[in-house]
Amino acid sequence: MQIGMIGLGRMGANMSRRLMRGGHEVVANDRSPEAVAALAKDGAVAASSLEELVRHCRAPRAICLMVPAGVVDAALKSLVPLLSKNDIVIDGGNSHYHDDIERAQSLSASGIHYIDMGTSGGVWGLERGYCLMIGGEREPVQRLDPIFRTLAPDAGHPPATSTAQAGYLHCGPAGAGHFVKMIHNGIEYGLMAAYAEGFNILRHANVGASTAEHDAETTPLRTPEHYQYEFKLDEIAEVWRHGSVISSWLLDLTASALAVDPSLEKFGGRVSDSGEGRWSLQAATDEGVPAHVLAAALFERFASRDQDVFQNKVLSAMRFGFGGHAEQKS
Repeated sequence: MQIGMIGLGRMGANMSRRLMRGGHEVVANDRSPEAVAALAKDGAVAASSLEELVRHCRAPRAICLMVPAGVVDAALKSLVPLLSKNDIVIDGGNSHYHDDIERAQSLSASGIHYIDMGTSGGVWGLERGYCLMIGGEREPVQRLDPIFRTLAPDAGHPPATSTAQAGYLHCGPAGAGHFVKMIHNGIEYGLMAAYAEGFNILRHANVGASTAEHDAETTPLRTPEHYQYEFKLDEIAEVWRHGSVISSWLLDLTASALAVDPSLEKFGGRVSDSGEGRWSLQAATDEGVPAHVLAAALFERFASRDQDVFQNKVLSAMRFGFGGHAEQKS
C-alpha cells in the first residue's frame, strides 16, 4: 500500500522505514528538509510541502500524522482542505481522546475518515515493531489493515483469532485508540515508579554502615546492623531479567542503563510527563474509580521537577511555628 507520513521524528521516521521494509510506499514530509532527504535515501518519496505530499498520494489517500499532540489541529487545518472524500487521516501521536471525537465528527462532514492510532514502541519500534491501539470507523480501519499489520510486532505471523495476538487492535469508535493508549501510559508511569522506588531502597540498604548524628530532629536507625548491604544494582537488575515474575522490557532497559552507569550520573532525575498520566487520572475521577498507584506515580514526576519545594517550605514553617524545629542542613 501507499501511505503519506507527516512528521519524521523519533517515531515517524522509523515507522516509515519499517513500512518500506514491508513493501509499502511512503510519501514523506517534515518541516526539516534534512529529515526528508534522509528518508528519501532509504526509498521514500520526498515531499517538500503538504501540497506535494497530497499530489504524490493516490486517492483514496491514507495520511499519517506523527507530530506532537499540540500541533495536530494546526496540521489538520493545513492538510484537510487539500484532501478529497474517502481519504483517511491517521493521528499516531498521543492526542487526548476528546479531541479525536471532535475531529472525527468534523472531518466526517467532508467525507474524510479519521483514525486515532495509539502507538507504543519508542525508538526500538523499527526492529521490535509497534503495539497499535486503533480507534475509528470499521471500514477505513479494515482498509488499512496491511499497514497496521506491517507496523505491528508480529507482522509475519497471522493471528489465529484476533489481531491483538499480532500486536494491533481496533479498540472501538473515534477516540477509543487514544483512550486505551492513555491508560497504557498511565500504567507505564506506575510500573516505572515501582522499579525506581525498589532500586532506590536497594541503593540505600547500606545506611546502617554510616554514622549519623542523633538529636531531637533526627530519628535514629534502631537496627543499623540490619542495613549493612552493598548491592550491585546492575547485577540485581540482570538476575531479575531471567525467570523473575517482575521481568519486563522496562526492566531490560533499566538493566542496560545500570550496566553502563551504575550510579546513573548522567541523569539529573527531572522526569517529564507528556499528559497521558494526567488524563488517566481525570478519566478515573470521571468514572469514580480509584487509581492510587497511577496518582502517586504522576505526583512523583511533579516532585522530581521541584514542584514540591514550596509545600515542603510550608511544612518546615509549621514545624518551626509549633515546636521551634529548625531545618536540618542537607
